[in-house]
Amino acid sequence: MTKLRILHFADAHIDIAVHGRRDPQTGLPVRVMDFLKSLDTIVNTAIEEKVDLVLFAGDAYKDRSPAPTFQREWGRRIMRLSEAGVPTLLLVGNHDISPAVGRATALQEYDTLQVPHIHLINQPSFLKPAELESLPLQVLALPWVSRSSLMGAFQLSGKDIAAVFGALESRLGELMETWMANIQPDLPVILAAHASVQGAMYGAERSVMLGGDLVLPLGLVTDPRLSYVALGHIHKAQDLNKDRQPPVVYPGSIERVDFGEAADDKFFVIAHIEKGSPTQVEWRKLSGRRFIDRKVQITSGETFMNEALAALPSPQDMQDAFVRLIIEYPRSMDAALDEAVLRQYAEPAFELHLVRRPLLEARLRLPNDQTINSLAPIELLALYWKTINTSAKETEVLQKLAVEVLLEDEAGGGNKQDA
Repeated sequence: MTKLRILHFADAHIDIAVHGRRDPQTGLPVRVMDFLKSLDTIVNTAIEEKVDLVLFAGDAYKDRSPAPTFQREWGRRIMRLSEAGVPTLLLVGNHDISPAVGRATALQEYDTLQVPHIHLINQPSFLKPAELESLPLQVLALPWVSRSSLMGAFQLSGKDIAAVFGALESRLGELMETWMANIQPDLPVILAAHASVQGAMYGAERSVMLGGDLVLPLGLVTDPRLSYVALGHIHKAQDLNKDRQPPVVYPGSIERVDFGEAADDKFFVIAHIEKGSPTQVEWRKLSGRRFIDRKVQITSGETFMNEALAALPSPQDMQDAFVRLIIEYPRSMDAALDEAVLRQYAEPAFELHLVRRPLLEARLRLPNDQTINSLAPIELLALYWKTINTSAKETEVLQKLAVEVLLEDEAGGGNKQDA
C-alpha cells in the first residue's frame, strides 16, 4: 500500500501587517516579509522533500481584495509549486471570499487561468483520484461557506438561529454521509475544511462556541473512516483528536499576527498517510518573529522607572522582537514615567509597544460607625497616604514627621497664648 506525505498549512495572511518599517531593497513592509519567509520555508520543504500533495486550508490574505503587490508575492510562491509539479489544493477561506453573491474570490485566478497542478476549491467537493492527478487518495473538501450561503444552497429560511444551525448541521451530516457512501474503501480519505470545530481553542484558552457562523460538531470530523482532517481558520495550532485516529489538525497561522498569539509557536504539518495504518503527524516549527508581552503594576513613585525597566527582558533577549509593556500605575504618578528611557533601553527590539494604564485612585471607605469629622488630623493624613498608594515604609516615616510637626505647632501655639 502506498504511503502518502501531505503537507498541510493554513492561514497565511501575508498582507495582514502592512504598516511600519519597510525593507529598502524590496520596498515591502518588513512584517510582510516575515510572513513570506515562513511561506518560503513551506514551499521549499514541499519541493525539496517531494511531498505528494500540498493542502492549503484557506486564508491567503487579510481580505478578498489584496493589493497587486501582495498577489504577486503569493503568486510567485504558488507558481514554484506548479513548476515543480507538486499537486496543490487551495481551499477558499473566509478572508478570501466576498459576502456578495457572484463576486470572485481572492484566489480565483488559479482556476480562471487553469494553472497546472494548482486546484482551487471554492465549493464543497468530493475529489477522487482522477481530480487529484491520479494520487491514490480521496479528499472531502469544505471551503468556507457563510451561514447565509448555506441557507441559500439548502433553501432554508427563518429567524430562529438555533433552528437554522440545527438544519444546517443536519444537511452537512447528510452531505458527508453521501460522500462517505461513495468512497473507495481501499483508498485513504482526507477531510479538508476551513471552519470552526466545537472544542477547538483560540489563543488565550478561549473555546469555540456557536456564534455568527456554522461550527462543525466534533463528531463529524472524528469519523473513524477518515484518515486525516486538515483544518484552517483558527490560528492556534492543535490536534482536536490527540493520540487518537484520525488526527484533527489546525496547523495554525504561519506567523504571529498580534500579541494574542505571543505565546503560540507556529507550524506547518506533514501527515504520513497509509490506508490501514495510523496516520503519523509531523509538526514542523516555523521560526517566526518573536512577540514578548510583559505587564507591571507600579505603586511607588520613587521606584517607578526601576520597576518599569526591570519588567523588560534584557536588551539581548529583545533583539528583533516585538515587545509590549503594559504599565499600570496611579494617575498621580504620570510624571514619573520617562518613555524616552524605556525606548532607549529597548532599542534592540524590532518595535516597542508601550501601553500606559493610569488608574484612578479608589476612594477609601470608612467603617459605618465613622465619619470624616470623627477622625483626628493625623488619622486623616494616614488615609491620604493610602489613597496615593504610598508604601508602608514611606507612610511610617511621613507619619512620624507629621506628628513632630503637629507637636511643634501645638507647642508654639501654647507659648504664644501664654505670652
